[in-house]
Amino acid sequence: MGEFLMPSLGADMEHGKVTEWLVAPGDYVHRGDLIAEVDTEKTVMEIETFQEGVVAEFLVDVGETVPVGTPIARITGTPADVAPVAGAHPPELHATPPVRRLAHELHVDLSEVGGTGKDGAITRADVKAAARAGAPHEASDTEPVPPVPPAPVPHEEARRVRSSPRARRMAEHLGLDPAAIEGTGPGGAVTAEDVRRADAAGSAPTASERAPEASAPTSPSGAEPEPEASAPAPSAEPTTPAERLAELHRAVGALMARSKREIPHYYLSTTIDLGAATEWMRQANEGRPVSARLVPTALLLAAAARAAKQVPDVNGFYVDGEYRPSTAVHLGVAVALRGGGLVAPAIHDADALSVDELMERLRDLVARARGGRLRRAEMADPTITVTNLGDLGVETIFGVIHPPQVALIGFGRVVERPVARDGLIGVRPTVVATLSADHRVSDGLAGSRLLARIDELLQEPEEL
Repeated sequence: MGEFLMPSLGADMEHGKVTEWLVAPGDYVHRGDLIAEVDTEKTVMEIETFQEGVVAEFLVDVGETVPVGTPIARITGTPADVAPVAGAHPPELHATPPVRRLAHELHVDLSEVGGTGKDGAITRADVKAAARAGAPHEASDTEPVPPVPPAPVPHEEARRVRSSPRARRMAEHLGLDPAAIEGTGPGGAVTAEDVRRADAAGSAPTASERAPEASAPTSPSGAEPEPEASAPAPSAEPTTPAERLAELHRAVGALMARSKREIPHYYLSTTIDLGAATEWMRQANEGRPVSARLVPTALLLAAAARAAKQVPDVNGFYVDGEYRPSTAVHLGVAVALRGGGLVAPAIHDADALSVDELMERLRDLVARARGGRLRRAEMADPTITVTNLGDLGVETIFGVIHPPQVALIGFGRVVERPVARDGLIGVRPTVVATLSADHRVSDGLAGSRLLARIDELLQEPEEL
């Protein structure tokens, strides 16, 4: 039991904002259960708990930004340990956090839903059926609100609007104020379609246009606020897509500056013949639907992961003046975000995955990264990063290491080049593989072994 802290989701993360709680006070959570969504300066991701117990109370509000390490919730060992909280949700409610989250998204009040699961537990099907049948929705704004979280200021409370997380993210991306959009979802909730319609019609004011209203609170007595109180300092948090992109660039720039300042980089490159790999991939893709076909990136990632496992000097972390190699290969994959910027979440235990499994994980990771649905471990765990700018036409890339990692592998565009094999010159598909590595940990010998091993593995793709 104890406090659940704002986690560090990357070496450059200094603070995070809770954008949504996925559980409620009184919920029993197990290790690994998702409990909240957190907005870093790079993306929004779900965070899980490593404690098992009962969520006793939230210590920060939704929308509040706090430094890494700040207690954001309290989790007790058993229901009996939960301090009595007036207005807390009934502890008899049997629903898992994912079911509660679905109910929240569909605006279904779980206390009014009969459970058909084991021991009366409420299932996802129960929630969906309740939503279709127009079951009682969440308590309206006029009903008493459980006083567990700290009470928001009256003006902010009045502006709360029901909407799905997807709709909120879409509105934020488009710079629209959800409170000004007419909702057509359950209970008047704003849906993603409502946001699209408002954006197309240009009928909703932007968040920046509504900002002056939010910055002019009135006192409970109705008296004119003092000049200083009526004009609070503007929030430092980004509110528009352009501001978020600028913030992302600032965070990435700070991390890269730290990397170049602290890490003595060295660089190596080699050109790899991909003839065997592309032919094997062509045969493997025969008869497959388009959605299940492999792409060269999957083969390159598989080779990089297996090579990193065999050259431990490039797979790990440099922390407190010493190198700590990792026994697992958690491959960070650079993903370009639609709104601009890059993130590099991890594919865990990539060296143990087949090419098909890597392809599936890659598709899932890219989709969730661009949808802002990454998880804590995916951002905090990479032991080595791979970046591939081949799709953008780049032939060679020498990347900057993400501290505290000690190496970064780069792949460029697959290009046909003249290649001499067995005394004959032919045109073959090739790729330039590069390595940026930390000279405090490894040298050119270890780096050369890594690139040579990647080359060898790609000449025998059936062994990947």
